[in-house]
Amino acid sequence: MYPRINLITLGVADLKRSIDFYERGLGWKLSKESNDSVAFFQIGALVFGLFGEEALAEDIGIPFQKRQKFSGITLAQNQSSEAEVDAVINKVRALGAEILKEPTKVFWGGYSAYFKDFDGHIFEVAFNPFFPLNEDGEIVLNK
Repeated sequence: MYPRINLITLGVADLKRSIDFYERGLGWKLSKESNDSVAFFQIGALVFGLFGEEALAEDIGIPFQKRQKFSGITLAQNQSSEAEVDAVINKVRALGAEILKEPTKVFWGGYSAYFKDFDGHIFEVAFNPFFPLNEDGEIVLNK
């Protein structure tokens, strides 16, 4: 079996607002596979989805509950320089994201920041000199 995650879906309170945020803040392109109920973005080999949070709970078959402040999960977007980290944080800040940690040099030798989107999902934006990006902007770990 080939290890993989093909799709990550986040439940969101306002689908249109979230689509605008990810398009303008992170520069992601909305797929034509999207519709009024779900949005898809191709990110390398991964598909990132946005789905109404109440509809997502219903699809799973569980009662809808507001999420806690920290779910124990973060998503990360690596950049190829500290300046690119700063640029992304400035874009999402201008769109209303809550900056949890300003861009800073970190103990492990990189540079990173954290923000929370409108629905409380936490993202790290980082430059990691130990995880260089390939020509497609993907991390390729040593085997």
